[in-house]
Amino acid sequence: MTATARTSTARSTGWFPVARAAEVGTTPVPVGAAGQAYVVVRLRPGGEVSAFPARCPHRLVPLAAGVVEGRLQCPYHGWRFDAAGRCVDVPSLGPGGSAPPRADLPVPWAVEERHGWIWLAPERTDVVAPPAPAAEPVPEPAPAPGPPLGPVFGNLDPSLEHAWHPVALSRELRPGGWLQVRLLGRTWSLSRGPDGLVADPPAWGVRERFGVLWLAPAQPRDVALELPEDGDRRFVGSWLPPARSAGPAGPLADTLLDVAHSPFLHPATSGAADEVEVPTHDVAPDPGGFTGVQEQWCDDPADPGVAAGQRSPRRRRRATYVYRAPFQLRLRLDSLDTGAARTILFLLQPEDADSTRIYTCLLLAAGPGEPLPGPEVVAAEMAAEERVLAEDLGLQAQLARPGLPLSMRDELHVRSDRLGVALRRALADFAAAG
Repeated sequence: MTATARTSTARSTGWFPVARAAEVGTTPVPVGAAGQAYVVVRLRPGGEVSAFPARCPHRLVPLAAGVVEGRLQCPYHGWRFDAAGRCVDVPSLGPGGSAPPRADLPVPWAVEERHGWIWLAPERTDVVAPPAPAAEPVPEPAPAPGPPLGPVFGNLDPSLEHAWHPVALSRELRPGGWLQVRLLGRTWSLSRGPDGLVADPPAWGVRERFGVLWLAPAQPRDVALELPEDGDRRFVGSWLPPARSAGPAGPLADTLLDVAHSPFLHPATSGAADEVEVPTHDVAPDPGGFTGVQEQWCDDPADPGVAAGQRSPRRRRRATYVYRAPFQLRLRLDSLDTGAARTILFLLQPEDADSTRIYTCLLLAAGPGEPLPGPEVVAAEMAAEERVLAEDLGLQAQLARPGLPLSMRDELHVRSDRLGVALRRALADFAAAG
């Protein structure tokens, strides 16, 4: 029974056994055929098997999450694909939006269920159906994703030598003590003596700012990110414990700047699952980076007023993103209902090619006429932020990417990706200047 067939003039590749039929249900199964990565899945319980390329063309995220309403759905932004690979829904574009042509998935020529196995023919073949195997078939493993065609900004990019990087929280280095840190694939020892901070081997400079230790291997040319809330008496702040991502900083920065993924990646923590459309928002260039402003719906179950039944968790907020290359980001969230404000400072330390340390500072203001947030409120907000960050890091673990693609052709961009496009351009400019 052929679930999918497509005319092609490509060379014949034959049939490939990829999975036992009994093991394929409505959860996508990663497989490999002819050196290409696919997923196989039943879009309906007990239905025919469909096969798709392993990654979404939008942000190259693995399509291994599941099926929603008979469609394969990307876990990152909720894009949906039918059995023929057509993209039938881009939620951030709203109900009247149309998926761009490149959003369709190039499905294999045919997929069949026969002899207790799922067989793929990636390209047209002269063999009408898969043959009965003389012995137990041996499926090939799902291959690793191929590299993007264009330039990729990774954690060891030479231009990163010329920037200030966070390497530790100030409290991690005691007076008279020393601390080893990883940065750009190398190890430095930091010490705090009577004459200040010292790095070994010598670096262009070390400094302390916002309660963070910074190191610049060579003369920096980045623009420092400002934090107006630092020292503002209306705000109470605290650092989360540093976290680590098993991947490069560029894709993580892209996720932290992304305005469309919360309803799908954070439905139980911060995303409003029924508010998926992203209106057009402004992004303006700044020296060393850019600023973006967007109004959005969100859920805030950690708000004490919500717990007390005084207000609904659903609210409208203004999100202001301020980014400075290479990896500094400030996000301010202003509640348009209560006047409360939350600022999150993200600083990323590119340790090694596949390791990034994350520093997150949360600063809270209760709004006009309200007392400062108390310790219990701060603790609850920090716990909520840790849960959101853990969900973002879970996605990073699935990506297995060497860095952030800088060519606009390697991924697919829609209007909700304006901040992501600005990030790629800012990093491309930063790399070119080095």
